[in-house]
Amino acid sequence: MKNKLAIIDMGTNTFHLLIAEGEGGAFNIIFRDRLAVKIGMGGINDGLITESAIHRALLAMQSFRNIIDQHQVAKVYAFGTSAMRNARNGPAAAQRIKDVTGIEVNIISGQEEAHFIYLGVKSALGLGHDMNLIVDIGGGSIEFIIANQEEVFWKQSFEIGAQRLLEKFQQHDPILQEEILALDKHFDHSLTTLFQSIDKYNPTVLVGSSGTFDTLSDIFCIKHDIHKSPEEVETPLTLEGFYEIYKELILKDRQQRMAIPGMIEMRVDMIVVACCLIRYLVEKYTFTRIRVSTYSLKEGVLSYLSQQPA
Repeated sequence: MKNKLAIIDMGTNTFHLLIAEGEGGAFNIIFRDRLAVKIGMGGINDGLITESAIHRALLAMQSFRNIIDQHQVAKVYAFGTSAMRNARNGPAAAQRIKDVTGIEVNIISGQEEAHFIYLGVKSALGLGHDMNLIVDIGGGSIEFIIANQEEVFWKQSFEIGAQRLLEKFQQHDPILQEEILALDKHFDHSLTTLFQSIDKYNPTVLVGSSGTFDTLSDIFCIKHDIHKSPEEVETPLTLEGFYEIYKELILKDRQQRMAIPGMIEMRVDMIVVACCLIRYLVEKYTFTRIRVSTYSLKEGVLSYLSQQPA
């Protein structure tokens, strides 16, 4: 009999559900869903999950619970990330989710999050022998991993995610030039260990993991009439294509950004500050190309579980 499992990535901006079924350690993904929950909104820089955010989280997790039950899934793995691990009331919020839905939330460290992201990206892309800088821009944290297909050389999670940056730095829409400069200064101060590691390992390929990068790839594909299927694990984006989209995004307000073909509601607010970080990295360092992995934390957890003894 095929066994089924569900993995929930409770991100600061978006909750993701993945259901997979497998036999003998090999799993096939049979269902995906995502909901914009924004549990970091309004409290992330104060180390708090607001009451309205907890309410949204409960609604989302109950919705996922209903889907999980419909699929008759036996095992559920739920992971709380940056917003939950840094909030004073993160454990209390996790307990309320368990009380209401029966789903136990495992609040993971930034290092664990980075490890699962690496496993997810590695299972999607052939990273080869190239030195890659994997970047996963979440709402609460950003994970950077320097690795090839065989080995992780360095990894770190920084609590400077897009919701934090948005609330702290972007007071105007469209973003002002001085706000972009303030972001650059913030990156200068916050990412010194990243710079040391890039200097040491010299990654040449920038690999974007899901989220913002998915949306950038969607916009790029529509612009260039590239047709891709939802099942693809790597999607197109070029460095030139990124710059073109970035220059457009920083000049538009929310309504104008929503009108860009490929833009989605759950990314429209944070995409500007997220792209400011990407632009900062590609200006500061020479990357030969940019790759986009549609796989991230939840697929990394699936990869990890599939390698465990039955």
